[in-house]
Amino acid sequence: MRTHQPDRVRPKKSLGQHFLHDKNIAEKIVQGLIAPGGIEQVLEIGPGMGVLTQFLVQRKDLTVTVVEIDRDSVVYLEKHYPGLPIISGDFLELDLRERFSGNYSIIGNFPYNISSQIFFKVLENRDRVWQVVGMIQKEVADRIAAPPGNKTYGILSVLLQAFYTVHYLFKVPPGVFNPPPKVMSAVIRLERNGRKALSCNEALFFRVVKQGFNNRRKTLRNALKNLILPAFQHLPPEAVTEFLKLTILDKRAEQLSVDDFIHLTELIEQNSGAANSI
Repeated sequence: MRTHQPDRVRPKKSLGQHFLHDKNIAEKIVQGLIAPGGIEQVLEIGPGMGVLTQFLVQRKDLTVTVVEIDRDSVVYLEKHYPGLPIISGDFLELDLRERFSGNYSIIGNFPYNISSQIFFKVLENRDRVWQVVGMIQKEVADRIAAPPGNKTYGILSVLLQAFYTVHYLFKVPPGVFNPPPKVMSAVIRLERNGRKALSCNEALFFRVVKQGFNNRRKTLRNALKNLILPAFQHLPPEAVTEFLKLTILDKRAEQLSVDDFIHLTELIEQNSGAANSI
């Protein structure tokens, strides 16, 4: 049976596909990927018809692999980029530790409907993923890059900034896509910072950040009560009362920096023995 090899791939709404057709912007995105030493392994997510791929494969400092969930796009890439390593499947289901040895970078025009999930998977693999260059919805880019006190500062801001330096590269208008999205896009670069591990229990840190922002209108004293009280149940009531008087708990989650969240987690851990119970 003859395999159909399309000359073009139609974007599928079910996959959140918006194909970039401006080559100047595509080249600019690829230029945002830095490779300071030797040849870098790069994984491109969702290449579609290869608008970024065409520039990635030209770079002598990169070895490129792509992962694509859309079968039509896989067939197109196999025809137009013979020899390119193509993983046919869902990035979110990919075992990155099995696929890559050593450090590598990730690049892509990320589907808007899974961009946050992509970044959470990056966090899970932060010991190997040293750089990410992604085009995402501007609203998400603003959130990731936001400083403390900003209204868009949230869970992704803190968790990513704990391990990565965020560079906001440039904005991208809807008209350069097919079909045009209803929102602006932006390109950011994440570079792994020097923090190899947190000075606190990392699982507890993630819980503190998530619970704090899930109740962002409340002070941390109230937002974290359901986490603190069970963890402190072995302490006498007066010790719990004393802990809850800490001035850091007068603040809301959006007022705390990454270092503040680490410090708060250390305080909870030291007073509750939570490191042994997470």
